[in-house]
Amino acid sequence: MSGNRRKAFLVSVALVSGALLMTACQDSDKAADAGAAQGSSSATASGDAATPSGASAAGSGQGTGKGSAAGKGSGTTGQGSGDAAGSGADTGNGKREPVGQSCGANDISWNTRSETQAGGYILISAKAKPGITCVLPAALPTVAFGSDGTEAGPAEQAVGEQITLSGNTTAYAGVNPKSTDGDGGKELDSIIVAVGDDDSNPVSLKVGTITVDQPVVTNWHTSATDAVPFG
Repeated sequence: MSGNRRKAFLVSVALVSGALLMTACQDSDKAADAGAAQGSSSATASGDAATPSGASAAGSGQGTGKGSAAGKGSGTTGQGSGDAAGSGADTGNGKREPVGQSCGANDISWNTRSETQAGGYILISAKAKPGITCVLPAALPTVAFGSDGTEAGPAEQAVGEQITLSGNTTAYAGVNPKSTDGDGGKELDSIIVAVGDDDSNPVSLKVGTITVDQPVVTNWHTSATDAVPFG
């Protein structure tokens, strides 16, 4: 090979080798850039994934707080329910006591017997039936006689006190069927008794044969000796 051709061949080889070396370097740089980009993307994704995890933790904390508040609300409702349960009459000392119901004739076990004191009279006794507590008002018992409903007037000037019937407590009233002198009057063998004029369940009580003329009746008393209809 001539010297000129040898030089031209060597120059060509050098140029080709340089081109290949440059191509290899470029490929290596691209690969490095790609790897860096993937690492950056992976790091970003990892960071983004951490953010939802933190948000979830925060949401969990909020949920717990709301649950606690709901529990307090439930407790308040329970207190309200406790306050609503208070009922009855205020006694003035912070306590409440049940209000007793008024007696009706059908709440009472009745009994009568004839007495000889004060010219003769009928003693009526009243006791609450088992399991019943009721109040006799501070007023005359309603006592009527015969088919015409002749009603007994007051044997006392003052009105008595109300009486609560319960258990063995007994109330008494005395009836004088004939407060007049002479032989007048009508013959009867029973009386009609009610607790006040508004009592819808009056009872008929046997008393034996009596003469009725302008009858009178006492208030209710807790002692039989106070229920004698004098005068």
